[in-house]
Amino acid sequence: MIRTHFFTVFSLLISLFLSLCRSQRNTTFQVGVILDADSLVARIGTTSLSLALSDFYSLNLHYSTRLVLHSRDSRGLVTGAAASALNLLKEVQVDAIIGPQTSAQANFVIGLGGVAKVPIISFTATSPSLRPQTPFFVQTAINDAAQADAIAAVVKYFRWYQVVFVYEDSDYGNGIIPYLSNAFQLVNARVSYRSVIPVSASDDFVLKEMYKMKSMQTRVFVVHASRSVASRIFLKAKEAEMMSEGYAWIATSGLMDLFYSLDSKVVESMQGVVGVKPLVPRSSKLDSTTIRWKKKFADDNPGITPQEEINLYGLWAYDTLWALAMAAEKTGFKEPASLPNATSLNSTDMFVTETSQTGPKLLASMLDTKFEGLAGNFNLVNGQLESSSFQILSVNGNALKEVGIWKPFSQISSQRNTNMTGFVGEKLENIIWPGESRNVPKGWEVPVSGKKLRVGVPVDVGFAEYVNVQKDPQTNATTVTGYYIDLFDSVMAALPYSVRYEYAPFEKSDGSIAGSYDDLTYQVFNGDYDAAVGDITITGTRSQYVDFTLQIEEGGVTRTQKIEYENPNDLFFFFRPLKLELWLTALAMLILTGAALWILEHRHNQDFRGSHHAGLIVYVPFTSLVFAYTSLSARLTAIKLLKVDTDVTTLIRNGDYVGCREGTYIIEFLKRLGFDESKIRTYKLPEDFDIALSKGSENGGITAFFARTPYMELFLTKYCSKYMKVGNPYYTEGFAFAFPKGSPLVADVSRAIIKQTDNHKISEIKGRWIKQPTCNEDDSLKGSSTNIGLKSFTVLFAATGLVTGFCLVKYIGIFFYSNIEEVKTKWNHEDNRTFWSRIVAVYKFFDEPDPNYIRLPPAAIEMQIL
Repeated sequence: MIRTHFFTVFSLLISLFLSLCRSQRNTTFQVGVILDADSLVARIGTTSLSLALSDFYSLNLHYSTRLVLHSRDSRGLVTGAAASALNLLKEVQVDAIIGPQTSAQANFVIGLGGVAKVPIISFTATSPSLRPQTPFFVQTAINDAAQADAIAAVVKYFRWYQVVFVYEDSDYGNGIIPYLSNAFQLVNARVSYRSVIPVSASDDFVLKEMYKMKSMQTRVFVVHASRSVASRIFLKAKEAEMMSEGYAWIATSGLMDLFYSLDSKVVESMQGVVGVKPLVPRSSKLDSTTIRWKKKFADDNPGITPQEEINLYGLWAYDTLWALAMAAEKTGFKEPASLPNATSLNSTDMFVTETSQTGPKLLASMLDTKFEGLAGNFNLVNGQLESSSFQILSVNGNALKEVGIWKPFSQISSQRNTNMTGFVGEKLENIIWPGESRNVPKGWEVPVSGKKLRVGVPVDVGFAEYVNVQKDPQTNATTVTGYYIDLFDSVMAALPYSVRYEYAPFEKSDGSIAGSYDDLTYQVFNGDYDAAVGDITITGTRSQYVDFTLQIEEGGVTRTQKIEYENPNDLFFFFRPLKLELWLTALAMLILTGAALWILEHRHNQDFRGSHHAGLIVYVPFTSLVFAYTSLSARLTAIKLLKVDTDVTTLIRNGDYVGCREGTYIIEFLKRLGFDESKIRTYKLPEDFDIALSKGSENGGITAFFARTPYMELFLTKYCSKYMKVGNPYYTEGFAFAFPKGSPLVADVSRAIIKQTDNHKISEIKGRWIKQPTCNEDDSLKGSSTNIGLKSFTVLFAATGLVTGFCLVKYIGIFFYSNIEEVKTKWNHEDNRTFWSRIVAVYKFFDEPDPNYIRLPPAAIEMQIL
């Protein structure tokens, strides 16, 4: 018993001795802390820093370094933060500074830290604009820019295409805006308005801004402001009845993290608000630390009820202290600060401080520190805390409800799908929106009052019947008329509600069109116009930026070429109706028929004997053929008037020039057909195309004119006697009205178009502007000419050949049958020893006239007897 007690006492003495030895050789690092002491964030941060310091060294008694904290109150002022930093740097000669609290304060203090080479470490200044200024600034909080993609994913998920920024006019408020703008651009969402709220703005100012935004069309608002400014924004939004059904509000992480510290009236005004917040993984260490933290916070701040959970600022403060303590242990030996140079010593500049020799080493160790902290993985990338996943939260009653989790695409897959949002499971849970509505807000509404909709219309269309913009030189008043204008007026009048709008020409200062039709639709996307009306074709490219109504005119691209007649004075014009193969076959049949006549008649008909029989043989069938062909060619020549190439590849192969209207998508259409851009000529007026087609490619004009089918029909009403459609039209989408993405007017206007179509109103309007052609298409003999080929006469020639052949075979057969003995005698005669001589002998016998039909002179009879 005594021995056991002795060993216990001995062990305690040894432990005390070792502890004393360690305390004598511990290296102390002086750390300044600059916070706004009376703020909730400062109270939370102070408790976390104190608890973290105690926890770290209770678990690491063997460490040879210690941190000593020196707190300073900046009193919410930039000057207060600067004065505190100078005091810590010059008087205390700190090795690092934790803080300051706000981005505006940090903007000044990090400059001092850079000069003194002392790390400035902030767990509350989250503005993305702070980091590039100096390498001695470390953000141990997640940068505000990290949440931009998560917010954009929410907008993309609900298919909102317009948003309004509402943010405070401070370093904190302004810093995130460029990153949000880029993120929204990637999801094809446009920022339609930016409401900048000064930090010192009065309630009246905020309320006027709410009413101003209420008069606009966009119903999706992204709020990025400090707790005090954001509280007033939501209170005034509720007062302006903008927290009702149809509205959508998205809050950034700074406000959502402090949600449980908000006043009950503010919470009540935020019902249905959606927000984002960095995801904190649950752990047993977090749960046990939270219990001790709540107790310590209550002890440090009597009368203030601690939150149920440590918020992000508290977690980041705790992890910051641990990371700095680890870095100090890695640094180990602390070198004394170096004195300023001689010039600085003689200076009275209050900002002159000594240069720290330990600061750069401590910074390097801090940047290399990695561990699993209370807020998750602690890893600094380029001096900033590595981004994590984000919770998507919804304000529901007095609590925040998690409706989804967003992960950076780098954590999901190496290949990003353009349709992906980044949400786990690619979905969010159902949300109760403002006004206790379960219907997802459309994001865009027709305002009850406010400015008129600006409807962009193209100028210099060329076909005034469709759209015509004229400006009075005296009054400078603009008049917009045309078929599509009357049609739009009719459709808008058919809506079940009234919409005020005005036409705004898409033009330059000189009155010419301000760009292509793609540019016009993009201006709708940018918000310069609220709609676009005119001969606007639905294309895939344009549909990425705007929503189209149902088409108001059928699509199609038609080709027109000049009607060319053959020269009737051509010497060979008579022979053109028949192809060469038909001519050769007819000539062969002529010879066959002549030969058959001679064979059948020469023994019985004196006219087929003698020197003139060859001409007679040719004359008889030729005369018949000539008279028959003359009648046929007279009919075929009437068809043989047009001479055009129906295949577009012929135009490409020949290098012909083609034309289309200026500024239209037909240019790209022709390129896709295979035409070189240098072979495409653009014109504006129908008269220009008439002149170009008349000249032709060889004389500086064009061979073919490509245009939308409605325009081509209008063109041919004036020039149908000179030009004709060639080939079948190419299918394309039709014309339609363009509205911003997500506009509810699209569905209503489309229904009005259907209504106006059913009651024939559209046809009636078109009839007033578009007249029918004055000449018939048959007058231009539509279609290309053809030559008559051999196939058309196959049966005729076959019948002729068959009859002629049958007659010849029958006649020769009867001849040899009746004169078989004489033929044998001629064949076997002793003078006919060769095969050829026998054939000649038989032929001479066959050529002799038949005495029964032809009377021979006596001399001929004597020769025949001999």
